[in-house]
Amino acid sequence: QVQLVESGGGLVQAGGSLRLSCAASGSIRVIVAMGWYRQVPGKQRELVAAIRSSGTTNYADSVKGRFTISMDNVKNTVYLQMSSLKPEDTAVYYCNGAVQPNGQFYSNNYWGQGTQVTVSS
Repeated sequence: QVQLVESGGGLVQAGGSLRLSCAASGSIRVIVAMGWYRQVPGKQRELVAAIRSSGTTNYADSVKGRFTISMDNVKNTVYLQMSSLKPEDTAVYYCNGAVQPNGQFYSNNYWGQGTQVTVSS
């Protein structure tokens, strides 16, 4: 079993910064990729940023230049550094991982429990 545990959400003023963390633990053979999604009530969950184990990253256009995703392969932890935050960044942020558990050579998709980020104007 693989678990993803997020931390770092909270309330911040517009223009401020927050860093989200997501630690993967459990029976992990390989982490293929990890990412962050966000969701507001009534809307679909959307990709914010993702990173592959090779270091390749991709970002939603709305966060390019403001958010940075990184991964510590030793700690199996992914980070999302969010700067110049805007009220429209307010959402529940979910960590996602494409992980091969021990004894398995294809990836399962795992989700964290979500962490609230609120940006006040």
